[in-house]
Amino acid sequence: MVFVFTTIIIVIDLTEKNDDFIKSKPGWQKIIFEYILNLVPYFANMLSPIMVFIATVLVTSRLAARTEIVAILASGVSFKRLLWPYFVGSSLVGLSIFYLIAWIIPNSNKERVAFELVYLKNPFFFEGRNVHLKVAPETFVYLESYNNANQTGYLFSLETVRGTDLLAKLSADRMVWQPEKASWQLENYKSMQFFEDHQTMTQGAKIDTLIPNLTPKDFESNYLHNETLTNAELDEYIQRLKSRGAENVEPYLVEKYLRYSYPFAIIILTLMGVILSARKSREGPGFQIALGFLLAFIYIIFYIISRSIAEAGSMPPMLACWLPNIVFAFIGVVLYKTVPR
Repeated sequence: MVFVFTTIIIVIDLTEKNDDFIKSKPGWQKIIFEYILNLVPYFANMLSPIMVFIATVLVTSRLAARTEIVAILASGVSFKRLLWPYFVGSSLVGLSIFYLIAWIIPNSNKERVAFELVYLKNPFFFEGRNVHLKVAPETFVYLESYNNANQTGYLFSLETVRGTDLLAKLSADRMVWQPEKASWQLENYKSMQFFEDHQTMTQGAKIDTLIPNLTPKDFESNYLHNETLTNAELDEYIQRLKSRGAENVEPYLVEKYLRYSYPFAIIILTLMGVILSARKSREGPGFQIALGFLLAFIYIIFYIISRSIAEAGSMPPMLACWLPNIVFAFIGVVLYKTVPR
């Protein structure tokens, strides 16, 4: 089912992007090896909670329809013992999915997102004005504007501040990235240092300098950037954003917490699927399977809404990521109380 649904989604996606491929002409080899093959694990992971839930409902409802669950319970096996194989199986699936979303899928997303930026998205231009960045505990950068096409910043200043005291200031009319030296070249620069009883100043036409935690990547497109980072890279980037006092931390925090809540969603939905379909129904397994589909899609909608709210900053990211699991776990407990023993 994962293979079938993933194939359908990819065909629809390729149909929608066909005009873009005709215009950009990436070639069929790039489309297959850089885009489609990296898109398969992304969609397969996205569908995994629904597919596991539906598979659980399908198997358990067929067992119930053949009165096999009644026979199991009548032989003295408790309902909790009946749930144990489902719990073990879903836990193994959950661990596998966690490994995929923490390390494998982010690396495949790197190549896929790079392909989309080149062949499917419009060229990115940094439009920020009067940019303020904290690049170290006592070091602050200011730029009036930045041109990412030629990797040049305008009206640059680098200030070292301790408490309320300005210790040093380096300013320049332009800053240009030197890729061969991995450093910035400042043009028409002025460097000042401030002491208790005096100050010094030097100036010149050009100088190469290293600016801590500042490279052209900081001004590039952040399209799906959170999905291209492995767990270690994601934690490091979140700490970097927090140290700068950045305002766009929420998408990265949401991505981090979702990676930990996603495997638990597999377990919760699996057990919930057993509870829903263990009862023999007069309507037959079809009704239970349809109900399983409905609840699975409600979960996905709930998941998408809570994620959007968290990324907008209207709800704490951790609460938003765990809220669908908490709600459905509560529903599962209520349903568990109604299951015939």
